[in-house]
Amino acid sequence: MVHAEAFSRPLSRNEVVGLIFRLTIFGAVTYFTIKWMVDAIDPTRKQKVEAQKQAEKLMKQIGVKNVKLSEYEMSIAAHLVDPLNMHVTWSDIAGLDDVITDLKDTVILPIKKKHLFENSRLLQPPKGVLLYGPPGCGKTLIAKATAKEAGCRFINLQPSTLTDKWYGESQKLAAAVFSLAIKLQPSIIFIDEIDSFLRNRSSSDHEATNRPQDLDSAIMRRMPTRFHINQPALKQREAILKLILKNENVDRHVDLLEVAQETDGFSGSDLKEMCRDAALLCVREYVNSTSEESHDEDEIRPVQQQDLHRAIEKMKKSKDAAFQNVLTHVCLD
Repeated sequence: MVHAEAFSRPLSRNEVVGLIFRLTIFGAVTYFTIKWMVDAIDPTRKQKVEAQKQAEKLMKQIGVKNVKLSEYEMSIAAHLVDPLNMHVTWSDIAGLDDVITDLKDTVILPIKKKHLFENSRLLQPPKGVLLYGPPGCGKTLIAKATAKEAGCRFINLQPSTLTDKWYGESQKLAAAVFSLAIKLQPSIIFIDEIDSFLRNRSSSDHEATNRPQDLDSAIMRRMPTRFHINQPALKQREAILKLILKNENVDRHVDLLEVAQETDGFSGSDLKEMCRDAALLCVREYVNSTSEESHDEDEIRPVQQQDLHRAIEKMKKSKDAAFQNVLTHVCLD
């Protein structure tokens, strides 16, 4: 039986030290146990660790030191692109000379020559730039070339990066995008297919993508500078074809103006895929050839006009089939 005097007497020094030691051990074990349980039930823990490693690697590459980032900023920093590793230049973009000139004047010049415009509020670089138009027409190339020319850190984001099923997480990620951009300034935030998650709630689900009128009005106000990147016209298609085929093995009798006339409605990516198909026809012919004499030369013949024509017909059939599928789904809905 424990006497009351045992509880009222003061603890000795050794007893106090022992009690503190036991409480410390108990607290540490409890902390690490709870931390392990939280990590174990977090399905995104592995992705977060990988994102942190990737972010630290990229930050080191671009020369960012002594910058403390939050967990959410680390997730966004994993999508940084080192300007030195971006090999896209203005010479890689054809048929958009007017847009490039405007971008150089309104975005790049105020950033590179900041001292010339520091006393003017009107001549500051825009806070947001919206590139809109049909897919495959060079919007991503323009954004990368702009970042490289301006010497800015480039944050390349997909809509999936900023969406999370847990309540409040998407808002924290969105806030981290801008707080990270401030810490790494000058920087350019590029969000591809922005209309897929910042759509106006009154818009129909079947409306076309890449349309500025589908964006929320609050977002539109933050992108005062807008450039319409439309499908290339005849002369633009000819310029794009010249750029694509510049270093390829092409027959000197190929008429690119005629090819451009046959590809009305093709985007820049369509033209590149069409040229790839034409080149593959030459490769396929070489591989399937049974003539030993032709193999002695070990050369693939140049791309000819008929190859491009066959590739155009194939691309048109593919585009028509895709269009018919879209119409079918819309009618069924």
